[in-house]
Amino acid sequence: MTDSELRPIRRLLVANRGEIARRVFRTAQAMGISTVAVYADGDAEAPFVTDADLSVPLGGRTATDSYLSIDKVIAAAENSAADAVHPGYGFLSENADFAQAVIDAGLIWVGPAPEAIAAMGDKLAAKESMIAAGVPTLPSVPVADSTSGDDLAAAGTEVGYPLLVKASAGGGGKGMRIVDAADTLADAVAAARREAAGAFGDDTVFLERYLPAPRHVEIQVLGDTHGNLVHCFERECSIQRRHQKVIEEAPSPAVTPALRDRMGAAAVAAVRSIGYHSAGTVEFLLEGSGDDAEFWFLEVNTRLQVEHPVTEEITGLDLVREQIRIAAGEPLGYGQEDLTIRGHATEARLYAEDPASGFLPATGTVELWTPAREPQARFDSGIEMGSVVGTEFDPMLAKVIVAAPTRSEAALGLASALDRTRLGGVVTNRDFLSAVLRSDEFLAGDTTTDFIERTGLAGESPHQGQFLHAAASAVALVSQARNRSQATALNFMSSGYRNSVMPDEVLPLTALDPSAGDNDASVTYRRQRDGSYRLRVAPLRADAPYAPPDDSDAPSGEDANRDSHDGNLPEASEFVVRPHSIQIHAIKDDHIRIDAGGGAADAPPAEEFDAELDVETGSMRGTWQVSRRRHNWYVTGPLTGSVTLRERSRFPDPDAEAVEGGLVAPMPGKVLMVDVQPGDRVAAGQVLVVMEAMKMEHQITAPADGEVSEVRAAVGDQVDNGELLVVIAADS
Repeated sequence: MTDSELRPIRRLLVANRGEIARRVFRTAQAMGISTVAVYADGDAEAPFVTDADLSVPLGGRTATDSYLSIDKVIAAAENSAADAVHPGYGFLSENADFAQAVIDAGLIWVGPAPEAIAAMGDKLAAKESMIAAGVPTLPSVPVADSTSGDDLAAAGTEVGYPLLVKASAGGGGKGMRIVDAADTLADAVAAARREAAGAFGDDTVFLERYLPAPRHVEIQVLGDTHGNLVHCFERECSIQRRHQKVIEEAPSPAVTPALRDRMGAAAVAAVRSIGYHSAGTVEFLLEGSGDDAEFWFLEVNTRLQVEHPVTEEITGLDLVREQIRIAAGEPLGYGQEDLTIRGHATEARLYAEDPASGFLPATGTVELWTPAREPQARFDSGIEMGSVVGTEFDPMLAKVIVAAPTRSEAALGLASALDRTRLGGVVTNRDFLSAVLRSDEFLAGDTTTDFIERTGLAGESPHQGQFLHAAASAVALVSQARNRSQATALNFMSSGYRNSVMPDEVLPLTALDPSAGDNDASVTYRRQRDGSYRLRVAPLRADAPYAPPDDSDAPSGEDANRDSHDGNLPEASEFVVRPHSIQIHAIKDDHIRIDAGGGAADAPPAEEFDAELDVETGSMRGTWQVSRRRHNWYVTGPLTGSVTLRERSRFPDPDAEAVEGGLVAPMPGKVLMVDVQPGDRVAAGQVLVVMEAMKMEHQITAPADGEVSEVRAAVGDQVDNGELLVVIAADS
């Protein structure tokens, strides 16, 4: 392409959603390019829709009916007078037919040539190309539609166990299954086919030798249409669950300068062999460390990666800008020798999911979202307060990135930014991410793909007894200050003033902890003459009617903090706290201040507000962040950890009912398969129902041997979280 063939881009349509759409809009608008969003029905109120200069509804609620519809996206581009299309990542970003359709429509495709996408989109053909280019690869065997029985068993034996069933047409952990033995291979292939078909529209899979604990290291490449090609160093993405990355960093702690040169050269050779231009990533599996470490080709992603910000932070490049410039026909304008690594960058993917329950996706409404102001961090988010997280699409809420001079500063700074972010309304992996970043293993660079299983951090709850006690006490103090500020009678008196002997004030709460069940407790408190508060936190049985505790049995002093032998809450504890200040920020009103003594203030009557509580307990003083949204309180401690507390009803729920032996849906989703019917005998661990949520399959298995007494689920049903699916009468 010559200078006379430059094609300036004036209006860019982004064929994607969420945070990546917002990310591309941000750069395009900074370049003076107007932007167009497309959206499914469920995304009509999403932030990315209004971030764009124009937006076009695609119709449909599922990916297949919206973002995966080539005809709809092309029509939207033509109707909005866009002259270019950026695919983002996922959806149609690695679909060669889509790229060709964009070009055939006379539009500029912001990505590599369709031929390159096709060459790398078929993972099996890609491996053959890499072998020809001299890039090391792992052994693999294709699985044809007709491959089954003895032929499938022979293929497994040829590759060797453990092996990985992989989708040929996609990535992102979808359509992948680890198989440890031959007797589970057929089921794994069937499940991977279903998942791949739903995510990519292609159910082709293959078998590949599985390395149990390598590092996942990838090389970012950039190439223009003038023959210039560079690599932008490596990223390590070894912290993964379900083969999907959750923490990424650049550079890798395991890669030396000599190894970096070897891997960079292999990556450049790989993409040069297919005439590549635009941004892309060559992924490798790495074993060992140092100059002599071995690496094997994994795949080429012919698109922008989710984790591209860490490369941007250490190189100073804007990779979206480079994509747009290359698509417009501009040369890179720099060579390999011009690129250097500056410091370190770490990224965490904030998901709506429950790490302690196998990272099951979660749904709900984001009631609280305030990114941390300090330390300095980059938030690439797809949400705002009020955003709805459904089952139709990926549950990623945001990416948080911190760059620093050293690796430890980047990791600890990112953990601090996550801790200080105010977030509520959906279950997230936020506390898990913070725990990983602060762990000895991560800080030592001991980051292999088995990290999560090896460390067991996903099963640890930060909501331990004393933290919950302190959080509940913080809510009680903020609640009483808020109530006092709104008093219409005797509001000149201090909070808790009495002229006779009266019971302490009581606030019943439930700590909503998805990893350990709900914990019901009551907080009793009384303001003392010196302005401090005496508080007692004690557990309540969920089925017990509400009653104020008998103060005569309350412990005192150091003997009060007694840890229980089960549950997250100690039996009871009593302590004295001294609030120095309570600041409340009403959501829709001006900021107000309520003094620590609970004196009168002009507080607006809004039910939703944020508060900061500066409180002293014993010899320790810290600031708690407390937010109220409807009946929920979202509490973040002064160091680490966050918890959601709900004001508990003073009376038991008469409609509450538990079905003995009942198995319920662990999250909202669609029923794909029901393998039992009433009267069937089942064994512990047997798969009963298969559900799909956010394009991932989840199995509901029998907890014990027994007989199926009831089946309420049917194939095709859309079920809610907690909905009863199957009832089993366990053997006595």
